[in-house]
Amino acid sequence: MSTTADRLATAYSDAIGTLSRVTPKGWYAERGTARAGVTHAAAASLNGVFDLTSDPDLGSLDELATEVARQVPHWSIIVRGEPSAGIVDLAARHGLSERSALPLMACATDDIVFRTGSTQRTLVRRVGAAESDTYTDAFTESFEAPDGAFGSLMGGAVLDTDGVTGYLAEESGRPVGTALGMRTRGVVGVFNIGVVPSARGRGLGRTLTEAVLRDGIAVGADVAYLHTSPMGRPLYESMGFALVETWTMLTPRPSEA
Repeated sequence: MSTTADRLATAYSDAIGTLSRVTPKGWYAERGTARAGVTHAAAASLNGVFDLTSDPDLGSLDELATEVARQVPHWSIIVRGEPSAGIVDLAARHGLSERSALPLMACATDDIVFRTGSTQRTLVRRVGAAESDTYTDAFTESFEAPDGAFGSLMGGAVLDTDGVTGYLAEESGRPVGTALGMRTRGVVGVFNIGVVPSARGRGLGRTLTEAVLRDGIAVGADVAYLHTSPMGRPLYESMGFALVETWTMLTPRPSEA
């Protein structure tokens, strides 16, 4: 695996560790090369056990999986690339039999393609912990999640934590989108890019992403990364991002969650 991919995996581990430690009710643990972060949000990707090394520690993953499963019903195991037979067996023993791809994309900040000549009237501004409820409501609406699905994920002091910046897009004073930047080790991670259904199709996702990237560059980040959905991938490719590698997330089947 490439040095760049290793660096990004480390940055992601740091980001999840930070989020899990500062979110209210969060929990984080390390064992060997395995990591576990619990946020108590009703999303498997936000409560995970992961080992992002080239040779995952099965014993430590197993121990942490047992601990996470005791805490939340929605959780996952994440590894880089295709899971080995040992990982698949381990996940199955913990009831995780659904497999999803997590494309990891990255771009050197010098190569990011920023939009020019924009007539975009949407205001994107940074928000702190004092507006965590507003941020959470916009985040929930943007991802079309049930009320309360994200719980206190973005509450407490999360949005006032060093290296963590929340963004709201607003039109006529109404929140219409969210973003989150997480900076560590000279890398900026792009998270929580979401636009409410009524405001989609007008480039707000790009506007939000650019806000995260500009701030990351301003504090010295030389590379940016994100995980993308198939729908979002063309946007990020147009901005200069390219696929680095694909990770795998193992979760309960919907009927089992």
